[in-house]
Amino acid sequence: MKYLYWIATGLIALMMVASGAMYFISEDIMQNIARLGYPDHFRITLGIAKLIGAAALLVPLPRSIKEWTYAGFAITFVSAFIAHMAAGDPVGDTVPPLVALTILLTSYYGYHAYYRADATAEAV
Repeated sequence: MKYLYWIATGLIALMMVASGAMYFISEDIMQNIARLGYPDHFRITLGIAKLIGAAALLVPLPRSIKEWTYAGFAITFVSAFIAHMAAGDPVGDTVPPLVALTILLTSYYGYHAYYRADATAEAV
């Protein structure tokens, strides 16, 4: 279970670092966010949040912060899916947020299984 957790978590963190960085340097991303109807300051806020969230998944932090990080990313992925659907984008544009959500849920499941295993080992 530990390997599943770290692979999924590393993958989602890598995706969020890449995505967050692209929010600052890619003209295509900037135009796409504007096309979806979001203001430019939201792009900056979301880029920063993705970078901080990626770090929060990888470093040891209190459980409540990890839970909020998972919730924030889940909301981001669901919102991205809805935004692309509402904009009438092709189905292919709605798939990446759903793939990211699946990887995030795998990481979340692994996190809880890993956390329970550690708690059980400490109790023994």
